[in-house]
Amino acid sequence: MSPADLIVRNGTVITMDDRGTRIADGYVAVNGGRITALGPVAELADRRAAREIDARGGLILPGLINTHTHAAMSLFRGLADDLPLMTWLNDHIFPAEAKLDGAMVGLGTRLACAEMILAGTTCFCDMYLFESAVAEAAGACGMRAVVGEVLYDFDSPNYGPLERGFAYVAEMLARWKDDPLIRVAVEPHSPYLCAPDLLQRAARLAADHDAPLVIHVSETRAEVETIQGRYNATPVGHLAALGVLGPNVVACHAVVLTEDDIDLLRRHDVKVAHNPESNMKLASGVAPVPDLLRAGICVGLGTDGCASNNDLDLFSEMDTAAKLHKVHRLDPTVMDAATVLRMATCDAARTLGLERHIGSLEPGKAADLIVIDTAKPHLTPMYDPVSHLVYAVNGGDVHHSVINGQVVMENRTLQTIDLQAVLEQVAAFKQNA
Repeated sequence: MSPADLIVRNGTVITMDDRGTRIADGYVAVNGGRITALGPVAELADRRAAREIDARGGLILPGLINTHTHAAMSLFRGLADDLPLMTWLNDHIFPAEAKLDGAMVGLGTRLACAEMILAGTTCFCDMYLFESAVAEAAGACGMRAVVGEVLYDFDSPNYGPLERGFAYVAEMLARWKDDPLIRVAVEPHSPYLCAPDLLQRAARLAADHDAPLVIHVSETRAEVETIQGRYNATPVGHLAALGVLGPNVVACHAVVLTEDDIDLLRRHDVKVAHNPESNMKLASGVAPVPDLLRAGICVGLGTDGCASNNDLDLFSEMDTAAKLHKVHRLDPTVMDAATVLRMATCDAARTLGLERHIGSLEPGKAADLIVIDTAKPHLTPMYDPVSHLVYAVNGGDVHHSVINGQVVMENRTLQTIDLQAVLEQVAAFKQNA
């Protein structure tokens, strides 16, 4: 067995590999940030590592992956609830964002990272403003992140005119090119806030750098009607006609889709980030996720931002995703637990183009993993751990979190974030807002 600087032992290992491997009373060995071995604890004999985590009979699984959020919007949690999407966005969120700067965004990101780590998320895909500050904050927290500065037709509070926006993204792509935790994406906001030439230029930039292209698509019926009025096409059809769709595209929300839209997404191997709780809260509708999955389209799970959710707990999101589609289809068999858990782990990694690195526990992959404490009344008895992970576990049950081999939470205590300082700074931000 290869050397190990960390061993997580004495738990049921849910690998999320292609074979669905589970190891009762198992271990995961880590060295240099990578998984070097896993198997039954009996294989370890008396072998020890510099650092060990005892799962105490709990569950060991890949860290959860949030495929779509706006981390710094944690600062706007509850700011303008119970409003239609465009009213919420234009009358409240955009004006609040106009006052932001990099320091505020960094603070909101640290708050979001604390919340996500405490709830078992080890990687997130972010779309927001001042994204260099997001990348810096995430890296300082030891958090894995895909980050991208939002691009749109009007001036940004960060970079000003669009031309500077593209320069800003290019600088980010260069700066974090080889970073072990941060990957940069190209992120035009949406077809309704981005002109065709902006969308095409963004697609070329993403292709040139082998980067994801992350974009809001078909989130509401009003958006679809707007694009049909402008271009005589649905948002998906419009993007296809522009040559923007491809395997690196992450279509966020994808709620209002036609059969032709789904076929286009399938043919271009577009990935979808599904955000059920945000879509419910904003009354955007129910995305046809069972149809997307049936068509072979990869779907990852996301929370969207705290201003429209209002939390970043992917365990809650999994439970909601499964139950929403069952009641919407009046079919208890759709969106089974195993499918939904993949949407938050291995399929989420595929959505972000990170499947070779994270999303499952396998030798050679980055050591992003979490440990669930199952010695609790609401998790007892346990007949099927996968079912429990989707329908019974909550973020507060995560006991340990490891990202890239670094223990970022141990025994429910954050190791890389001064939580009290962050909470005090956010309280001061609210007082001065």
